[in-house]
Amino acid sequence: MNTDMVPESLLEIRECAGVGYAPLVDYGEWRVAILRFIDELLPQKLGKMQRHVETDEVFVLLAGRCILFVGESAESVAQIHAQDMEPMKLYNVKRGCWHTHTLSEDATVLIVENRDTTVYNSPVIALDTKQRERIVELTRQLWM
Repeated sequence: MNTDMVPESLLEIRECAGVGYAPLVDYGEWRVAILRFIDELLPQKLGKMQRHVETDEVFVLLAGRCILFVGESAESVAQIHAQDMEPMKLYNVKRGCWHTHTLSEDATVLIVENRDTTVYNSPVIALDTKQRERIVELTRQLWM
């Protein structure tokens, strides 16, 4: 065990043991966050997608399982695709792409995004009943 404490001016150590989204480091124009399981991300509870109009967003699955759902079309969600994420692979959701995700209870996802990604530049769109059913069915196909 190292008893020599490294000053925080040289090295920041952050962790997230809670649930949901937690920003851990902001620097310059970027932010690193962790996303962990939260009940509202269960497939049967997903009722919306979001997009970022100014930046891409990067996801890396560190543990557990995560399905990344992406929607085609600019002003609405025309078709929903599902990507069952693989651990330690980088998934870059392109600027303007509608997206959401579902996580297993043991999941941890690393997120890298623009620091000024907020509700003001990240519109949300409600999913209709058919789209919500599609997400549940895609999850069933990939995880059952």
